[in-house]
Amino acid sequence: MERKEEERVCVTGAGGYIASWAVKLLLSKGYVVHGTVRDPCDEKKNGHLKKLEKASENLLLFKADLFDYEGLYAAIAGCTGVLHVASPVLSDNPSVNSEVELVEPAIKGTRNVLNVCLKAKVKKVVVVSSVGAVLQNPCWPKDQPMDENCWSDTEFCKSTKIWYALGKTIAESEALEFAMRNELNVVTICPSLAFGPMLQSTLNYSSSFLVSYLKGGSEPVSGRDQQVVDVRDFAEALILLYEKPEAEGRYICSSYTIRAKVLVEKLKAMYPNYDYPKNFTEEIGGRFDVNCKKLQDFGWKYRPLEESIVDAVKNFEECGLLVGNKD
Repeated sequence: MERKEEERVCVTGAGGYIASWAVKLLLSKGYVVHGTVRDPCDEKKNGHLKKLEKASENLLLFKADLFDYEGLYAAIAGCTGVLHVASPVLSDNPSVNSEVELVEPAIKGTRNVLNVCLKAKVKKVVVVSSVGAVLQNPCWPKDQPMDENCWSDTEFCKSTKIWYALGKTIAESEALEFAMRNELNVVTICPSLAFGPMLQSTLNYSSSFLVSYLKGGSEPVSGRDQQVVDVRDFAEALILLYEKPEAEGRYICSSYTIRAKVLVEKLKAMYPNYDYPKNFTEEIGGRFDVNCKKLQDFGWKYRPLEESIVDAVKNFEECGLLVGNKD
């Protein structure tokens, strides 16, 4: 359904992998989009946004980061809703995956956004959390799919130094508590690892998983279960929760749970000429699956995993990310 021109939605971290698809979908539905980015003039990071259909007339980019209250207020003021996507992300560089880099920015950034939303009288906020805020719970029954009642154990995350999950868990729980205290309409969504084509030109962390499988190498890779969702399906879920007046609380968003070795075998069958990992680490414990019934009850659907893989690999090839990695 086409939206009135004056209905504006702000997307934080608009140039990122997931946020870019949310911006694209919002524009296609007739929204005016305010996007926060660190530097609107950085064409390498944000140039793809300006090329989106309807971007020239309906996309406004604002210079702001999660600690910049005034910059966030300028971007959010006048918006009906906010999709808070921006957050510290995991990296291939271990030094970046620290408590300082992943916990405090996630928590303080979300607090800042919500305080701005309250002041700006935003009608609805959708906060992007992660299945990282769900899965790290050793007390959850092993044979029971994890649903929205399952929260990662913060003490377990601290003791095992799973800082990304810790930051997401605290930020999400605080967001829901903030909403109740201040009567702000906040919904949270917990996506799994996002697969699919990129709109941006730089490789993001979740896409690097598929690239690393296609590149192979002698080092063993994790053999654990991986929860995945197509980035386009996740963008659809984000907008769905924003548009549904009855949406409340938290929602898990994941399409498939697949073991790394099974995913690699699937890739081999589809693309036999690439190099692939030869060894997988043994993972202790049973399978960990998640339940997305709450989101599916709203009519959310997801595409076949094979479609996500085909579109992602085609995109990687076009971007030159797989050059020289075929047998």
